[in-house]
Amino acid sequence: MNLARYCLTAAAPDPEKTALEVIGPGGTVLEQWRYGALTDAVLSVAAGLSATGLDRGDRVLLRIGHSSDFPLLFFGAIAGGYVPVPTSPQLTSTETSAILADSGARLVLHDGKTGVPETAGARLLGPADISGLKQAAPASFADTDREDPAFLIYTSGTSGTPKGVLHAHRAAAARRPMYQGWYGMRARDRLLHAGAFNWTYTLGVGLMDPWANGATSIVYDGPRDPELWPDVITASRATLFAAVPSLYRRILKYGTVSPQSFPDLRHGLTAGEALSAGLHEDWKERSGRELYEALGMSEISTYLSSGPETPVRPGSPGKPQAGRKVAILRETGDEAGFAATNEAGLLAVHRDEPGLMLGYWNRPQETNAAFRGDWFLTGDRARGDDDGYYWYEGRADDLMNAFGYRVAPEEVERVLAGDPQIQEVAVTAVPARDGVSLITAFVVPVDPTAFDADRLAAHAAANLAEYKRPKDYKVLKELPRTPSGKLRRTALRQRPGP
Repeated sequence: MNLARYCLTAAAPDPEKTALEVIGPGGTVLEQWRYGALTDAVLSVAAGLSATGLDRGDRVLLRIGHSSDFPLLFFGAIAGGYVPVPTSPQLTSTETSAILADSGARLVLHDGKTGVPETAGARLLGPADISGLKQAAPASFADTDREDPAFLIYTSGTSGTPKGVLHAHRAAAARRPMYQGWYGMRARDRLLHAGAFNWTYTLGVGLMDPWANGATSIVYDGPRDPELWPDVITASRATLFAAVPSLYRRILKYGTVSPQSFPDLRHGLTAGEALSAGLHEDWKERSGRELYEALGMSEISTYLSSGPETPVRPGSPGKPQAGRKVAILRETGDEAGFAATNEAGLLAVHRDEPGLMLGYWNRPQETNAAFRGDWFLTGDRARGDDDGYYWYEGRADDLMNAFGYRVAPEEVERVLAGDPQIQEVAVTAVPARDGVSLITAFVVPVDPTAFDADRLAAHAAANLAEYKRPKDYKVLKELPRTPSGKLRRTALRQRPGP
């Protein structure tokens, strides 16, 4: 099994069908790649990389911005049996140098625009070299095994040093439960993803899955102001649109959205952070279309979702996708301790899950520590209801301690978000003095001039036990997030006092 071969040939699409379309402002088509030409270009890159003297399994660090070169080089490396290491173009040279050193990459592909790492013993290939790779005579797909390393992606590192997540060639085919369990994917679909290429959400949802189904992937290269996205979705003729919940929220706030907007769109897809029931309701009411959520992580891809075959239950990411072995384990107890229905516990995936990573790069102890018996602990807390829906209860390491009680920030956030004056809210425990932390709510009001903290506190008092209520409310213009849109609670905890 070769991951690149699977993605480009599994659906046996017409070589003349459009696989990748790069569009600019107004929907102008900047690039159009048909399946035949795309496959040839990927295999040319594979041949070009082979000519550099790489050995099977060598890592190749990608310092490539948001352009078609990214998928060509990413899949080209995999096609040749090498291991691409995608990185965000927003990383500094210092940050990239740390990833290069940890990954041991022998080659760095640089587009001339992103920060260049201290290459040490690695060889640096610039824009002219990349052009040469794409012009090499196409090779054949490397005869790799399903368990061979395919790509190495580094987590965002919001709470510490980024660590590498190593995936096998089986990872793409393991995404098949998502095709109908989340997307309702069809070969005639045109999927537009709002994320950056280096993010696993984009690599999988924006590229691997559309191509494995013979569909078309659409990439937007232009200004990313939220009010522009409705026109981008319309002009691209996207039938599926994928983004994080915070972008949907901003589109509704700043853009013009109605049931007449983007006429080709069947429904929206969202992942990367929890989708609130209120945002789901607002999107569905304003756009007239459904919004399907999925829960996953870099180590596995998504495994819980709603979709055309799994009706949305607002506030829940859905049910385990068909064939997934997912469980909720008791937070304390023996290895076989499963949580009861409606009991919050640790969300886990069985080690037999084909989409599970090979391990954390060069961190065998951390890999082993992530398992309880045969179950990989995702780090998320959840509970399951009588109908098989799962309810996200936040990260296990985000739990706050209040007077000896453990409090999930998401529970408090859901209540506070029910106050109409709140646009966004995040809750975390902020150190006040040695040994004392206060549950603090950071709010982005709909109208900052009219925000009433006492009213919000009264709303919390009416809906939360006393020990769960925030002891302080701070107003922000926006919540701190990673480039991929995830909330950075650590940054909130580290904010200086008034």
